Amino acid sequence: MLLNRAPVEMSCCTRHLRRTAPTHAGSHNELVPPAPQPQRNGWSLPPTTMQLVAWFTYAYFTIVGFGIFIPLLPSPWNSVSFGVVGAAFFLHLVTHIASVSVDPAHPNVRAKNYSSALPTFDKGKHKHVIENDYCTLCEVEVGPKAKHCRTCNKCIADFDHHCKWLNTCIGGRNYWVFFVTVVTATAGVFLLILIILFIFIEHFVNPATLRTAPQFESVQNSTWLVFLPLAPVQSSSSGLLGVAGFTLLLGLFSLALLVHLLGFHIYILFNKVSTYEHLQRKTKRQVQSSGKAEAGFKQPSPDSEDTRKETPSETSVECELTMQIETSRSKLEYTDERQLASRLSDAICAEMKRIKSSASGVDHSYYSTGSSTHVMPGTVGATTSDESLSWTDSFRAAIRQLKSETSVEDTPVHQNPLSSSVMITTVEDHQLSVDTQSDPPLSQ
Repeated sequence: MLLNRAPVEMSCCTRHLRRTAPTHAGSHNELVPPAPQPQRNGWSLPPTTMQLVAWFTYAYFTIVGFGIFIPLLPSPWNSVSFGVVGAAFFLHLVTHIASVSVDPAHPNVRAKNYSSALPTFDKGKHKHVIENDYCTLCEVEVGPKAKHCRTCNKCIADFDHHCKWLNTCIGGRNYWVFFVTVVTATAGVFLLILIILFIFIEHFVNPATLRTAPQFESVQNSTWLVFLPLAPVQSSSSGLLGVAGFTLLLGLFSLALLVHLLGFHIYILFNKVSTYEHLQRKTKRQVQSSGKAEAGFKQPSPDSEDTRKETPSETSVECELTMQIETSRSKLEYTDERQLASRLSDAICAEMKRIKSSASGVDHSYYSTGSSTHVMPGTVGATTSDESLSWTDSFRAAIRQLKSETSVEDTPVHQNPLSSSVMITTVEDHQLSVDTQSDPPLSQ
């Protein structure tokens, strides 16, 4: 049957050979692409989306603030607002440009040529990018607080974080410039929101307060002018309120983000840590708390009385102590009972031999279960009764002698929960009392 099968054609041409170079067919067997070229600063192309949003937001606030809303303020508040808000916006622009333009890289990295591409990190050769203060990608010696930014693809001196709004890393060289940028942005947006709120309220309460400029004398009361005083443009009341409402919402949203960012950096400055170190500590605490939560889910809570359990160390110590105490007690009790039993057996055997020797010539009918009331004193029955009585007395005397010989110190002591010592009552005492009660009354 096997001979009738058609021969299998062995062809290597139809097999998919393992690729050794990247392809454009979306294969999962592609090689790792080369690392991107290091960014020199925040002006490196391409810009990020958040960077473009930040620049457009700044431009919008500048145009509507200084072109529409501040010129509507009555004198001298318009001049004061131009000076204060203008200073905040101008200082923010300077610090923003400085933060983007400064190269935060380590001095040894800046000394190298940025035009050359860096090698790709190989996890098979190195566990971390930086080992023993040496960057395996930048191939330079760096400081203990330097980190290799994956986005910028270079080592940053005193690394804090990578800011997507500025498209650059924040490190030791530009951190304080970045901090002033956040402060001025917060102050400028907050002042602009106050101005818009004033204009929005006065538009319904007293519109004449906002129409103090000379250009309003040539227009009707329902017409508003913007971009005063250089290029007056007429606008309707609804158009002015629409722009004011949109700017107010955008300003509140921006202010919330800026206050959160400013408060966070004030917090880490107060604790003398960087953003990177703070995130590492937070991640470590979360991992520890999650581990404790899993352990608490598996084991009952120690606070509940029904499921209260001792710790392993306390349990092991108490168990060892209890075992040692119980073992010593059992050994002591076993030794005492064995000695007492041997003594009792010897005493009983000796007493029985003595009784048998004394009663060897006596008629055994007197030891029957019959009544002995007819035996007169001085007869053989009386002698036997006296012997039986003497045997019982001798047995009791032997028990008392053994009890007196056994000292109190040799008797094991049990400690009750109320911390009072309770002497162990021997089994022989209890048996003696039972035997005494169960003995039939001797005939008189």
